[in-house]
Amino acid sequence: MSAKTIKFIITRQDSPETAPYQEEFELSYRPNMNVISALMEIRRNPVNAKGEATTPITWEMNCLEEVCGACSMVINGKPRQSCTALVDKLEQPIRLEPMKTFPVVRDLAVDRSRMFDALKRVKAWIPIDGTYDLGPGPRMPETKRQWAYELSKCMTCGVCLEACPNVNSKSDFIGPAPLSQVRLFNAHPTGAMNKEERLNAIMTDGGLASCGNSQNCVQSCPKGIPLTTSIAALNRDTTFQAFKNFFGSDRV
Repeated sequence: MSAKTIKFIITRQDSPETAPYQEEFELSYRPNMNVISALMEIRRNPVNAKGEATTPITWEMNCLEEVCGACSMVINGKPRQSCTALVDKLEQPIRLEPMKTFPVVRDLAVDRSRMFDALKRVKAWIPIDGTYDLGPGPRMPETKRQWAYELSKCMTCGVCLEACPNVNSKSDFIGPAPLSQVRLFNAHPTGAMNKEERLNAIMTDGGLASCGNSQNCVQSCPKGIPLTTSIAALNRDTTFQAFKNFFGSDRV
């Protein structure tokens, strides 16, 4: 009786300038394997299914427990984290591809600068005027804290941007994750000081109006973040902000 094997078809790319190609690998099956452990086995012994020595696969990983978001890739056509993708639950051959929304650096590793630049654009942080002890901050009502905590689970994995049809090389749409962070930081008692700045940022080209409401983002988010709820809330907030901008805040 032959030993059970796992077959992988991996889309590879040697550099950002070269063309992608596919390479097949076969590994001996082990119980409870995930995609990361399979990639680590290929890296330990980089020999493809033809028995030819090849270069190790390049990919990103860090926490290995679906917290950091670094190991995102397209697995059997679906963007997700490879650390929680169990081999036993995947149809074979298992196909691994880099996310297409972001430029490929090498193999399965991509440059997610587009997403991080969008977070800078919407000022997804709470500014402080120094590093000294400012004392305890204002408390949030428990009802608001509960839904704000759900938004704070975002790990900037990029899966929602990959799933969104409006985020592509021909569009400057910032995507669902940065928009949801606007709602999160505007809800914070201290973060609300920059609320108008964030709302005005998403009212420009590539902002909220570029959302096509496909709802792919909320279906693909590994943390179950209510992204479409955030987008709906921001539509209301930006409408009110537009009136304030037009008439002047002292008249609204």
